[in-house]
Amino acid sequence: MTEKQIVVLGAGYAGLTAATGAGKRHPVTLIAPETRFLHRIRQHETAAGHPEHRPALAEVIRGRGVRHVPARATGLDLTARKVFLDTGEAVAYDTLVYALGSRTAWHAVPGAAEHAYPAERAAELGERLRTAERPGTVAVVGGGATGIELATEIAEAHPGWQVRIVAAGQVGGWFSPRGRSHVRGVMARLGIEVHEQHTVTEVDAEGLTTTGGRIPADVVVWAAAMEPHPLAAEAGLTVNPAGQAVVDGHLRSVSHPEVYVIGDAAAVTVPGTGTLRMGCATAQPMGGYLGKVLAGRTDKPFAFRYGLQCLSLGRRDALVQLIHGDDSMRPSVLTGRTGRLIKAAIVNGVIWTLR
Repeated sequence: MTEKQIVVLGAGYAGLTAATGAGKRHPVTLIAPETRFLHRIRQHETAAGHPEHRPALAEVIRGRGVRHVPARATGLDLTARKVFLDTGEAVAYDTLVYALGSRTAWHAVPGAAEHAYPAERAAELGERLRTAERPGTVAVVGGGATGIELATEIAEAHPGWQVRIVAAGQVGGWFSPRGRSHVRGVMARLGIEVHEQHTVTEVDAEGLTTTGGRIPADVVVWAAAMEPHPLAAEAGLTVNPAGQAVVDGHLRSVSHPEVYVIGDAAAVTVPGTGTLRMGCATAQPMGGYLGKVLAGRTDKPFAFRYGLQCLSLGRRDALVQLIHGDDSMRPSVLTGRTGRLIKAAIVNGVIWTLR
């Protein structure tokens, strides 16, 4: 008998977890250009100049039947069941796990891609702040989790820089009143200027133009939104208006059942929970579930319930917001050292779970 060819595209939280899980029982080909794991939920630390925590993929997959191909997928032939790589190679598959995740969305804002640092360039941003001749101003665009973590981490690590956070809505507006109050209190302590209800309409070398007026900045950091990788739509998988592949209860593409889609690339709706948001909190459980499916350890539909949301607020503080299973807010929060220890345990536990 010929062994089934399982190919995993992407070595993020979802893809790598699925690959190591399936690799316990079957040979797996993992296609990803990087040789080290990108620990995305720690990019704010890298941006502030702290050491990176990126284990080698070879170490993570050691002891599993996983072969890593360090290349980038450039196209899919869903009829011939082939993945085309930037090396010129074509890799055949019987089962494809599509886990290319998401990337920074610029929303066609003029000058944003040219003048702003996205989270993907965290190391470059950290070097820019470290080597500047003199401190200046940093404007972080985005009032979501990524923007909050970047703003507080940079403000704490570089107290000479004036940090501004710019949001189209309310910074941390989805948290409970106690959660929002804590975030604002930490920002006030760190001297962060908060500009809410300011939609950015243009970015240039001297700062931001917004619907609320001009905001000068020597450095602009873009954390406004994420979008799925476009390859799924380009290849012909059925996608939703946001570009995420539509999947069934077992995370299979509704148009191509030999393709599983997980992580930020997938539009997943779970009964009793709702449509899942992008993030490590949902991506890694999808990968863990799919690893079990491919290893023959379960045939049940994917199930998921939320438990909490957590944010780093610099090295000395954090917010752990307790939530209901459908991602709605509970009133209770944990902050300070307790919150920080919980956040650290979760972040470190991610690497342990991968292995």
